[in-house]
Amino acid sequence: MPHSAEHEMTLSGVYALTPDDNLLPRLLALVESALIGGVRWVQYRNKIAPPALRKAEASALLKVCNAHGAKLIVNDDVWLAVEIGAHGAHVGRDDLPGGSLATARQALGPNRILGVSCYDDLARAEVAVDAGADYIAFGSLFPSVSKPQASRASLDVIREAKRRFPVPVVGIGGITTKNAAEVLAAGADMIAVLSDLFDAMDIRKQAEKFQQLFKERH
Repeated sequence: MPHSAEHEMTLSGVYALTPDDNLLPRLLALVESALIGGVRWVQYRNKIAPPALRKAEASALLKVCNAHGAKLIVNDDVWLAVEIGAHGAHVGRDDLPGGSLATARQALGPNRILGVSCYDDLARAEVAVDAGADYIAFGSLFPSVSKPQASRASLDVIREAKRRFPVPVVGIGGITTKNAAEVLAAGADMIAVLSDLFDAMDIRKQAEKFQQLFKERH
């Protein structure tokens, strides 16, 4: 089954992953700074918030993203993405209890984005693409502050994925303004960043630095 979402915005550029922050006004302020800096793809991921707070945060972030012409993807929770009208969902190995990627694709429908974590596994990527994934993500490419125990993937996996699959490829894990150029040179369409963006003293300026790397590539 070919990937099925029709998007007016290309899956490319900086992909901001939100920090675990249970204080909604602060989270919105952090993300808005990134959006002002040019980020157009945001993934809401909060591993510690209870369900009601996750819904409130995701809904509020969706409004902010819409106001800036950006897209919001919900991590881990296909049903929350559908419920609040987010632009898509991103799923990992353990995010579909009792379900499958095909179930996620069906739930999201043809117009929402399905992203899939593939770690360092090209076979998983093949399954994801066949199930209708709109993008595939590989990592951790570098040691990650937010996920120190994450399995590692090499830049060769990005190169091979670009060669084999017709969907955009995302690099994730420990990506900074210093090493992002290597990931782009390997062929990644998007770079997912968390710590090096949201821990920056000036988030807007840091977002602009990341965006500049994409401009320099073309």
